[in-house]
Amino acid sequence: MACQETQFEKQIIDLYDQISKLKSLKPSKNVDTLFQQLMSTCLPTETNIDVKKMCPKVQAIRTNLIKLRSEAVGYSEQHFSTVLGSLEDNPLHHLDLYPYYTNYLKLTKLEFDLLTKHSSHVPIKIAFVGSGSMPFTSIVLAKFHLPNTTFHNIDIDPQANSLASRLVSRDPDLSNRMIFHTTDILDATEILRGYDVVFLASLVGVDKEAKLKVIEHLENHMAPGALLMLRSARGLRSFLYVDVDPCDLKGFEVLEIYHPSMSDGFVNSVMVARKSSD
Repeated sequence: MACQETQFEKQIIDLYDQISKLKSLKPSKNVDTLFQQLMSTCLPTETNIDVKKMCPKVQAIRTNLIKLRSEAVGYSEQHFSTVLGSLEDNPLHHLDLYPYYTNYLKLTKLEFDLLTKHSSHVPIKIAFVGSGSMPFTSIVLAKFHLPNTTFHNIDIDPQANSLASRLVSRDPDLSNRMIFHTTDILDATEILRGYDVVFLASLVGVDKEAKLKVIEHLENHMAPGALLMLRSARGLRSFLYVDVDPCDLKGFEVLEIYHPSMSDGFVNSVMVARKSSD
């Protein structure tokens, strides 16, 4: 185990050294290769390495890698959203041009199944916090799973919302069911009480303190009985996304946690929680 941990730490330190020296995190062959290597290094689920017991240097690198990867993902989604939005016909007919589209299909299908399992009714209004330039979850849920639900996409970046709204603007169905709000989620209060379900994107809050601040805000303003669908990570994958423990969800009843295996085709763990009564 010690040998395995030492090898992993060496790989992570080496990758961080290369990534942190990049002049730009916008899509390029070098950027894509390095982040793919990071992904491959962190994917294994069958390991005895305890990430939380790693040395302070590696812990600091973990936090910084999540921030760097978040920025790179933002640039990548911006790029592909721009490409899709510039197509002559409906961009939603070409979502498979995005390299990770299949992964989103699998992750969203799991989330829909969990949502169905723990909901007493089909949700009327769903919010997705941190929807970004490519609001895949909202699009896939709306197109394939929830044909009568309205989706409210909340993002702090006006450019991201502009690109995202362009993706659905030529679709006769989704253009009427996808609404975009440009705001910091910490400034959203009363609006949150109107949603049956709130999805929290994995890269909203790119360090533990920021993530917990958002969760606390949702606890203060979501409607009693509403569901929170939260993406997290476990083990080595917490070098890609902030890990959230059930004990972090104060004011929520944790209903189920799904940790994916290597064969699932996606990285995120998914946590389903119900907002407790006021």
